[in-house]
Amino acid sequence: RAAQAAGAGKIVTAEAGSARSDVRRDVPAPQPPFWGSRVVRGLPLRDIYPFVNEVALFRGQWQYQKGQRSDREYEAFVDQEVRPVFRRWQERAIAEQLLVPQVVYGYFPCQSEGNDLLVWRDMSDAAAAGVPVRFQFPRQAGGRRLCIADFFRDRESAEFDTVAFTLVTMGPRATEFAQELFRANEYREYLHFHGFAVECAEALAEFTHRRVREELGIAGDDAPTMREIFAQGYRGSRYSFGYPACPDLEQQKGIAELLDPSRIGVELSETFQWHPEQSTSAIVAHHPEARYFVIR
Repeated sequence: RAAQAAGAGKIVTAEAGSARSDVRRDVPAPQPPFWGSRVVRGLPLRDIYPFVNEVALFRGQWQYQKGQRSDREYEAFVDQEVRPVFRRWQERAIAEQLLVPQVVYGYFPCQSEGNDLLVWRDMSDAAAAGVPVRFQFPRQAGGRRLCIADFFRDRESAEFDTVAFTLVTMGPRATEFAQELFRANEYREYLHFHGFAVECAEALAEFTHRRVREELGIAGDDAPTMREIFAQGYRGSRYSFGYPACPDLEQQKGIAELLDPSRIGVELSETFQWHPEQSTSAIVAHHPEARYFVIR
């Protein structure tokens, strides 16, 4: 999740100044298995469930807080009362096809230019100096002066880097079913299912990010446990627009242009939100120094 970060500073736009941070510029670009985008369907939900962040689901979405309980008491409560609800929704989602995971993702040649990232559709387009899709990112005014563009090779180097984009969805039925529960005044069931569906979409994003790391040949740096993975225990980072390092949702237009999300039934609204609701996108940086950070 891109909401958790370290480091802070005021926003600096490209117009206000674009002096780069001290992030290394000479990291070799990994070779992707293909250029452009691909659609992935038919993913078993049972392959996605291990990537669900139980802390985010149980405490964040479902609001089962520890309160005055000891660690031991809270874990016993979770085992007896909360995980059975989680398991029940896992089985029901499969039996009733409430969640239908689909993914569109891809690899693209890119170069940074100040605070911007220039992305081409494929290497032939890049080599022919085609018109790139331009993403504009803010930069910290203080501290390391970090900007997402810094994690990619500079245009002045005349070398192309590799950037990945991902967009995942759990499909329209998830939203429809949640609305049915709400209209039926089944509020507890609504809260349980809605939170479950949201975290399953996040799990699908995590699952896809691991696939990207594997395909780029950098998954060898992955931590051994999911708890560590949730804390960015891997090389690189996954950033979602609307979060601290890249708060401008309008930049999602570039993702829509590159990935054509209509192929998995996803569209971008006038307010630059993905629909269906249980959908999320990201830009993936392979750079070893890429981590979450805050721009204020």
